[in-house]
Amino acid sequence: MGKQNYCIIKRQYGIICCVVKTYCKMQSCEDNYMAFTSFDFLLFFPVVALAYYIVPRRFRYLWLLFAGYYFYMSWSVKYGFLLLGITVVTYCGAGALSWCGRMAEPAGSAVWQKKLCMLLLAILTFGALFFYKYFNFLAGNVNAVWSRLHYGRTIPTADLILPLGISFYTFQAFGYLMDVYRGKTQPEKNFFRYALFLSFFPTLVSGPIERSDNLLRQLRDAGQSVFRGENVKKGLCLMLWGYFLKLVMAERIAVFVNAVYGQETDGVFVLLAMMLYGIQIYCDFAGYSTLAAGAAKVMGFSLVENFRAPYLSFSVSEFWRKWHMSLTGWFRDYLYIPLGGSKKGRLRKYRNIMIVFLVSGLWHGAGWKYVIWGGLNGFYQVAGELLKPLREKTIGRVWRGRAAGLRKAGSCVCTFFLVDFAWLFFRADSTGKALGMCKRLLGGFHLSALAGGALFGFGLNQTEFAFMLLTIVLLFAVDLLHRSGRHVLELVQAWHWVFGSCLCAALLMTVLIFGIYGVNYDVGTFIYFAF
Repeated sequence: MGKQNYCIIKRQYGIICCVVKTYCKMQSCEDNYMAFTSFDFLLFFPVVALAYYIVPRRFRYLWLLFAGYYFYMSWSVKYGFLLLGITVVTYCGAGALSWCGRMAEPAGSAVWQKKLCMLLLAILTFGALFFYKYFNFLAGNVNAVWSRLHYGRTIPTADLILPLGISFYTFQAFGYLMDVYRGKTQPEKNFFRYALFLSFFPTLVSGPIERSDNLLRQLRDAGQSVFRGENVKKGLCLMLWGYFLKLVMAERIAVFVNAVYGQETDGVFVLLAMMLYGIQIYCDFAGYSTLAAGAAKVMGFSLVENFRAPYLSFSVSEFWRKWHMSLTGWFRDYLYIPLGGSKKGRLRKYRNIMIVFLVSGLWHGAGWKYVIWGGLNGFYQVAGELLKPLREKTIGRVWRGRAAGLRKAGSCVCTFFLVDFAWLFFRADSTGKALGMCKRLLGGFHLSALAGGALFGFGLNQTEFAFMLLTIVLLFAVDLLHRSGRHVLELVQAWHWVFGSCLCAALLMTVLIFGIYGVNYDVGTFIYFAF
């Protein structure tokens, strides 16, 4: 640690001590936690945003650091200390990587030291994630194998609760280390600014997974930012759309989906719930990402785009370039390319694709159903690559020059069904239940089951079901504009302010009237909070 850095830490030590003392007085997460849909957050965010522009510019990042840890530790005080530990390890690790790089530059003889350092940092960074997320899964599978072999020993499991957001900020921290290792970015000298990079509250618990060349760069310039009404206007509009996606759409669809997945039903209802869950998880996660982007924009920060009309994709590979783009980009840059990418022959390319999606499945959850989900998405892409010449010779020739739009629509529909079938394993409570639903989907499919109003026996009456379908049509219309390069928000801002204000007011009233929230609503039900 350099002399300059030491002076910074010494000067700001008193502030941080006060922050830690405040955190330690917080109660359990069950009494104080705040999701974006909670009333606590609706009080927290305006205070944070307003104070951000009031405090002296050189202390703004410290205020956001305090807000980030307060936000995170409202769920559990222990979460904050875990985040702090990962922050310290990766901050010091980046400095060590930089030092090893300087030592290796003159002759190149000490490159192995840098590689060894990176390996040790990878173990330390992912150690907590592995312990909390995968230890019981691994122990359970090992015990199952030993039981079949009649081996008398077992690995004891632990009563663990997965810390909120650990998968996201661990990946963000490791991505930063890899960028330092590759020389793409210089280590951040200010410890507290780097700590803010990992604890920035809009992205902390569910991403998007930011890179140092985007968010950290903006945090370095936070002291130079000035209040802009345009940022506030755009940010609040984004947050309003995010609340619409989550409270009006995702939660309403969840009523039907949860009812179908929770009981034995005819295959026709399984099919419908399977398709609707694909839209539910999209609205849920895209809603969170939009809320995060809006909250950051109010304070002048621009987050990476996380979704780009994924269900209007013409192939599964295109879908994954537009779905959870920050995670897809992370796997591409830090796993797929290091494995060799597509540069070492087709077989290596297909192998790398399967590895990436199997790992992606495990990233989402410690369970075989997630492995199957990831394997299916990888298989789709490999099969698509293998069958591409055949498609071009048959379907391509038939439809070339005529009804091209119909062909594209067919590709979108096919992609939608393939992705949704994989989501079935993702959503089911277990692999066994998922296979049972597949059996009913293939062997117990009867359109007659829809007779007599049975469709409206899963929590939504006829009016609510029709309203749900109407919002889905609206969603696809917005995504269609987005795919064509015209974002709805930009169009609204281009219109006369009176018309734009009326449209935003109508959307707000829709959220207030038709949103699903209240006493019995669980404010922590964002799907990706579980990962």
